[in-house]
Amino acid sequence: PKLGPKAFQQCAGFLRVPESASVLDNTAVHPESYPAAEKLLALTGHSLADVKAGKLQNLPAQVAAYGEEKAAEDAGVGVPTLRDVVAELMKPGRDIRDDLPKPVLRTDVLEMKDLKPGMILTGTVRNVIDFGAFVDVGVHQDGLVHISQVADRRVKHPSEVVSVGDVVKVKVLEVDEKKKRISLSMKQAK
Repeated sequence: PKLGPKAFQQCAGFLRVPESASVLDNTAVHPESYPAAEKLLALTGHSLADVKAGKLQNLPAQVAAYGEEKAAEDAGVGVPTLRDVVAELMKPGRDIRDDLPKPVLRTDVLEMKDLKPGMILTGTVRNVIDFGAFVDVGVHQDGLVHISQVADRRVKHPSEVVSVGDVVKVKVLEVDEKKKRISLSMKQAK
């Protein structure tokens, strides 16, 4: 219910389906761009099997040799879309969060049980959602900075203050080992 064709089209590119028969379902290539991706592969002498096998290291060079604008025109997309498709075809199943900087870890904080309320830690923002931000502080469980704890001022959305990949200082407010929840504050860490 309430997920019409246009909403599906806009959100489908965020889904990854590793078990799918089509390797393109495990990339950020949107379904409406699948024909363009397949045309690009054909232009450069590759197939979907090459994508799955990871045999596209020379794809950017081949596209450059063919001519980026000509390849985009032949594939029926714009140059920015072509660049995105090339990047996705080279690394199917890639999680962009893997490219983010790792958190600066403390040697005395390795597990949730090592966390105590009041501790000041440095962590990396892993996800920003409507009600806060999840921060990796190096204990195999991301902590939540609730929207009310993101800044000293009122914010409509945490993305006004932080984005994925930011390295931030946080204060541990509460640790619930049973529920595996860590409550953090950025505004109290200053």
